[in-house]
Order: sequence, then structure tokens, then C-alpha cells
Amino acid sequence: MDKIRIFLEDSYNELVYKVTWPTWEELLSTTRVVVSALLLLTLTVFIFDFIFGANPENSVFQGLLAYIYSLFA
Repeated sequence: MDKIRIFLEDSYNELVYKVTWPTWEELLSTTRVVVSALLLLTLTVFIFDFIFGANPENSVFQGLLAYIYSLFA
């Protein structure tokens, strides 16, 4: 039981006195970077999926793979 208490005290002391927490401005800045990267990656995957994905239900554009599959059908 003593080891658990020591562990919890050491953990608390490290979190309070040794960890450098980001400022609010740093937190907002890094959050913006992460959200921007996520949106860019999501858009990229959507575009590649739309162009190369086989989607026979779409009457406008079925995708490049659907065209390639139709060549061998």
C-alpha cells in the first residue's frame, strides 16, 4: 500500500512541478494546425476516392476503376 501512495505522490509532484504545460495561445495554435492538416487530409482522400474509386451507382462519374473494370468485363 505504501508503494501506491509513493507512486501517486510522485506522479502528482511531477505533473504539478516538472511538466511544462502549454499556454492558451500555444494550445490554440497547435489545435489550428491539427485541424487544418485533418481537413487537408480528408479532402485529399475524398478527391482520390472520387477519382479512382469504382462507384457504379453514380450516373455522372463512375470512377476510373469502374472504367478499367469495364474494359475487362
